[in-house]
This record gives sequence, C-alpha cells and structure tokens, in this order.
Amino acid sequence: MPNMTDYETTRRSFRLEVPSRFNFARDVIGRWAQERNRLAMVWVGPQGEERKLTFRDFDRRSTRAAHAFHSLGMRKGDRVIVIASRRPEWWETILGLEKIGAVAAPGTTLLTPRDIKYRVDLAQAAFAVADEENARKLREVQPQCPSLRAIVAIGGQVEGCISYEEALAAASEDFPGEDTAADEMALLYFTSGTTGYPKMVAHTHASYGLGHIITGKFWLDLTPNDLHWTLSDTGWAKAAWGCLFGPWSQGACIFIQDAPGKFDPKECLRLLERYRITTFCAPPTAYRLLVLEDLKAYDLRELRHCVGAGEPLNPEVIETWREGTGLTIRDGYGQTETVLLVGNFPPLEVRPGSMGKPAPGFEVAVVDEQGKVVEPGQEGDIAVRVRPERPVGLFKEYWNDPEATRNAMRGDWYITGDRAVMDADGYFWFVGRADDVIISAGYRIGPFEVESALVEHPAVVESAVVASPDPVRGEIVKAFVVLAPGYQGSPELVTELQEHVKRVTAPYKYPREIEFVSELPKTISGKIRRVELRERERAIKLGGIPR
Repeated sequence: MPNMTDYETTRRSFRLEVPSRFNFARDVIGRWAQERNRLAMVWVGPQGEERKLTFRDFDRRSTRAAHAFHSLGMRKGDRVIVIASRRPEWWETILGLEKIGAVAAPGTTLLTPRDIKYRVDLAQAAFAVADEENARKLREVQPQCPSLRAIVAIGGQVEGCISYEEALAAASEDFPGEDTAADEMALLYFTSGTTGYPKMVAHTHASYGLGHIITGKFWLDLTPNDLHWTLSDTGWAKAAWGCLFGPWSQGACIFIQDAPGKFDPKECLRLLERYRITTFCAPPTAYRLLVLEDLKAYDLRELRHCVGAGEPLNPEVIETWREGTGLTIRDGYGQTETVLLVGNFPPLEVRPGSMGKPAPGFEVAVVDEQGKVVEPGQEGDIAVRVRPERPVGLFKEYWNDPEATRNAMRGDWYITGDRAVMDADGYFWFVGRADDVIISAGYRIGPFEVESALVEHPAVVESAVVASPDPVRGEIVKAFVVLAPGYQGSPELVTELQEHVKRVTAPYKYPREIEFVSELPKTISGKIRRVELRERERAIKLGGIPR
C-alpha cells in the first residue's frame, strides 16, 4: 500500500515538526545504523565491481571522515567544495561534514578549472574534497583562490593534496562531532545558471534534512524495504533528493552505478532487471531514450513505482513506458531551492503532461505580477506561500546575495521563476521558464507544448524550442531537433514535422523554422539550455553573424 492513500486527507493532516537542534547524519543515519545489517547502498563500479554498504558502515565511516576533517582544521560554518564521482566516499564526505557543522558545496565532475575557481571564490571555500581528477583541477586554480587552504584527494595521490584514505586511517570512530541548530546552514548548492552565472542556494540542516521526507515518503513512495535508483550526478541537487536525503530519511537502500560516459539505455534496463530495483527516478532525457528500446524484453516485475523530474515529461513517453512496463511515470516538480513542490502522487489520476498537485506541507499557486492568485486556466508565475509561515523544505536564502533573495519574493510568495497554468481541478501544467515564453504576433507560446508535439513524431528523439527574432511577428517559434536513428534531415521532413505540430496542438504554435542538430546544449544537471539557443538566434538574426 502506498504511503499516501488519500491525497486531500494527507494534505490536511501532514505537518513537519522541526526541533531546535537537528543533524541528519546524527539523527537519521545514526538511527538507521542501530539496525546493524540494514543496507544503505548497493554500489556498482566502473568495471562492474559491486559493494554492499549498511547504514552502520556509513555512520562509522562518516564519523571517521568528520574526525579527519576536524583534524585538518575544518570547523563549523566552513564552506567545503565537494566534487567526486558516484563513489561511496562522496556520501561519507557529505555526512562527515554535517557531523562537524561544516557546509558542503557540491559540484559536478564536469566542471572545468575555471568553473571551479568561480565556485571556490563565490563560496569563499576554505577546503575542498575531490576525487583524483578534480583534485588536480583544484590544484591548478588554488594559487588564484586565496580562501582555499587545503585540498583532500580521494582515491589517489595528488601532489600538494592530502590523501583522503590516509586521513581516515588515522581518524577515530569515537569522535563526538558538533551539535547543530536546526536553522544553521548545512548545504550550498549552485543553481544551474541557465540565465547567468550560478547563484548559491543555502539550505539549513532541518529544512532540507526533514523537508525531503516529503520527497522520499510521498513522491518516491519509499519504505525501508525498497531498493531505489535515481539517475543523477553527485553535483546536482537531484542527488540530494533521490540519492541521499529522500531515500535515507525513509530507511530505503539506494542503488548507485558509478559509470563514466554517456547514458546507456540498454545497460540501464539490464541493471533494473538484474538488481530488482523497486523504485526508479530518471530525467525526461533518459526516459525518452529508454522508450526507444524493447521494454518488454526485460523482466522488470520488481519495479513498482517510477517518477520523473527535471523537466515535465511528454505524454507520449508516459504512454509508451506504460505500454512496455505496465507502470505510469509520475512527474514531479521542484527546484534546487526546494524539495518536491508539486507531484503526481500515488492516489492521484495522472493527467499526462501535468506536473500534478501541490505537495503536502506546501501552498503552491499561480500568481500574477502583483502576487495575486489568478483564476484557473490563466497563466502566471508558480509561487510558494512563505507568510505567515515559511514552509519546511524551502531554501534559506541566496547566500551573500540579498538582492537576489529579495527579488525572489513577491508579497507573501516565493516566485520560482517558472510559469504554469492551474486547471479547475488543481492540476498544474508547466508552460516554461519565465524568460523562455515565446510571444509571437501577440500569442504567448510555451516551448514545452511545441516540444511535446514534436517528440510524438517517430523521427524526433529530442527537441528544444526557442524564440527567434522576426521582423513581422516580433518572434517566431524555432525548433532544434535531434533525429532518431534512421532519419535524415531534409526540407521534406521539415514540412512533415510542421504539419504534424499543427495537427497535434494549436496551429499558431507550429515551428516556422526547424534546424536539425546532433545534440542539444544542456546544463550540468541535464536541463536543456534554451537560453544558449535563444541568444544564438538573436546574434544571427540581429547581429548579422553568418551561419
């Protein structure tokens, strides 16, 4: 039976009580560690090697890490850059930093030295913990980073760095750690930076550690008997959602594959089958590739619950997955700044293409420019009520950026920066980022609607739709399309896709221009960078840059 059996009843009755002192590593991981053999992680390495780790293992190892870090001079409040692949030491490090009250600032392994320098300087980071490859990047920029005192290298000797393994070998499992207040900062996440340089999102110990109960219990629908797999790199906040706080708050075991290279849909399906994964979360990009496979060729009988996040899922992907697995992908919506805000929870009827309904613990609405809730069917900004009571699970602030923090508030609401429509039944329908909406000849066109229509065509694997300047209409809809194997771009296919979109959605939304590309630009978290495509179009059309 799912954790939520009646949506409205749960919404009315659910409340998270926040104690004055809280530490996820101590109060949650320590609690599950009392069950000596309770599995916390099934890990598969780059060569297919396998490890099974208990909560007790992580409790002990993270205490050693905490003692080692403290011995190196790390103290409560210090910002620590953490960059490592999906290896158990990443989890040990995050928990170890929590135990001394230091602030982890995760980054993706895809960061360049220039990216890393920006983050070190912005966070005023005193320390960094990184795998061998990224420790070398850190060493490259350390002379230009005055705040960075020391680098701890995981998995190998790096000149000028401290060995993680040697530091832990000399540390104790009896280290008491630091007591932390519920409202003290625990994590700094960098936003994706789709519209500019990343900002720093500050989360507190309780708001994030307890707030993800909403994610883990109600949306991921996890129990202590589940083996859960979320596809996410460690540098993205989605790893905190589905690979740490969400599942481990429920005592569920997580499945982690630490594999380099591009996503392999066949390998993913083989692992779902082999390890008998019970719950699964993947971004839309992964689902779009998975549904191109013969899903019925795999034994996925243990899989009982599937969710998607990152961008809204296209209805046809949901339907193809259901035909192949018997399961409905339940979309969810949230941000780096939040835990789950809106979702298709187990008791709810899934309306394909909809984000679902507000999560327990949050009042979410669509508001206008004055912060007034709009009528059903009207487009507006997705907003979270923060007054008179700030919900558990919402970020504290954009750290060291009071102007950005102020700009994110409108009256009693936090403004997410995303646009949506809420229907008469309370379902939210994503329109796009506030700066992604296309206005063509007076029509407001959400790129997602056009993208959804395009990917229904068998020739299209992925698409990104942006505004392209036009002297008559102001803007026209332009689509960048990645073709499925066996298809070639041609004027005839352009016409075919345009007519297809006209049939599937309102004719005025069809893309007047289509460009075939081999891949789409994406953020480090896997979201399509429409801003990059839009700026390129402006440069070409308005700046006279030749193709």
